[in-house]
Amino acid sequence: MSGPLSSLKVLDFSTLLPGPFASLLLADMGAEVLRVESPGRMDLVRVLPPHAAGMSTSHAYLNRNKRSIALDLKKPEAVEVVKKLVAEYDIVLEQFRPGVMDKLGVGYEALKAINPKLIYVSITGYGQTGPYKDRAGHDLNYLALSGLSSYTGRQDRGPLPLGIQAADIAGGSLHGVIGLLAAVVNRQVTGQGQHVDISMTDCVFSLHAMSGAGYLGAGVEPQMENQALNGGSFYDYYRTRDGRWFSVASLEPQFMQQLCAAIGRPELAAKGLSQKPEEQQALRREIEVEFEKRDFAEWQAIFIDMDACVEPLLNLSEAVEHPQLKARGVVAEVPLPDGKIQAQIACPIKFSSGLDAPKHCGVSLGAHTDDVLTTIGFSSEQIAQLRAAKVVA
Repeated sequence: MSGPLSSLKVLDFSTLLPGPFASLLLADMGAEVLRVESPGRMDLVRVLPPHAAGMSTSHAYLNRNKRSIALDLKKPEAVEVVKKLVAEYDIVLEQFRPGVMDKLGVGYEALKAINPKLIYVSITGYGQTGPYKDRAGHDLNYLALSGLSSYTGRQDRGPLPLGIQAADIAGGSLHGVIGLLAAVVNRQVTGQGQHVDISMTDCVFSLHAMSGAGYLGAGVEPQMENQALNGGSFYDYYRTRDGRWFSVASLEPQFMQQLCAAIGRPELAAKGLSQKPEEQQALRREIEVEFEKRDFAEWQAIFIDMDACVEPLLNLSEAVEHPQLKARGVVAEVPLPDGKIQAQIACPIKFSSGLDAPKHCGVSLGAHTDDVLTTIGFSSEQIAQLRAAKVVA
């Protein structure tokens, strides 16, 4: 593939979501990504429903444009294969608990001895150090421990589980890509690689951008519905008469004036400037009453040409068809093994030079084992021996 990252070659040992989403972005931008998968311990995303064309749609998406080699890393012969690969694939992405890759013989120090330019990115729940480094966790746990969930939700119902995996993606995947690319730039200057330690909990903690600054700098503890942007003001979602919702974010005076005029209550505009919590809550109740007087479609017609920071809450099928998202090309057509096409989320990053269209969806386990081994010097007889010994699949 061409693309801005076409010079990068990545060995991806990760599974599930954080690492694979990171390497998906890299692959979409042209990096050559080779997944190193266990033949005996399948990535559970491969069987995650729903399915289409005989495969998990999540697997087909998260692993597009990547190749796959099946290696049993518990066998020394497989470790030797990895060491040969590191001579060419000088970036490693892994997601095991701290110390696991070391025990397998493919940790940072072992591979760095072979290739000093190696960039080795580890994505874990809690990082490579600290009392929780070996502790199990999932997205919800990282959001809870980082404090983000403490002021996300409603006072009468408590914290809300998000519809996306914010810690996995915003914490692990995106910060993992940022750290990896920063290390690549540094290597271009110094000639040296390094180990990049990504803790999903650390990274989501950094997302406390404004509330964290307020607490650490001024001692103001954020709580549910006590801030302008978390339900403590009119900035919120409003139910329509037919049970749909609209988002209202008319914070600036010019937008508030348009909102209040549109709902037939121009006199409310001045209240939008108030900093008093009780007045903000009163304003929210007034807006609630007005939105409940009309159906969703009626409000759509009213706000469609108005620049008031008011937008309908769309479900996914509606979002896919929205003219703005369609104009931006957020959906890509990706070839399946049978030659048919599957719609998938496109790479969201736009380059003036463009990106190649996706080449293929996620492939079967070990689909490129023979090709990869041949490329690094194994004969067909040696490959057959490795397969007979169940080192590869």
